[in-house]
Amino acid sequence: MSDFPIVSTAQHVTRQVLSDHPDLMVVAFRFDAPGALGALHDHPHVQSTYVESGRFRFTLGDHEQEVGPGDSFVVPSGQTHGCVCLEPGTLVDCFTPRRADFR
Repeated sequence: MSDFPIVSTAQHVTRQVLSDHPDLMVVAFRFDAPGALGALHDHPHVQSTYVESGRFRFTLGDHEQEVGPGDSFVVPSGQTHGCVCLEPGTLVDCFTPRRADFR
């Protein structure tokens, strides 16, 4: 288990850094209720997302897609993205470079 704290990021959503290096950060986002939101946003980091569990509807730029366990995708630097939880679960995101704002 990670020694990093669990941080509430929105109603029914938490974030926990799992591992951290100046060039890469791995973070678990846990959604515990349908309808919980990962608000639309963008950042300069390249992000990969792996769906550990649950179902989510993601907006990636102008495209929407539904994802479930075992799915993964990459969000390019600067692309607006966000999600709606359809079934509670966990997303594992990797960021390069690391997210200094998540410390």
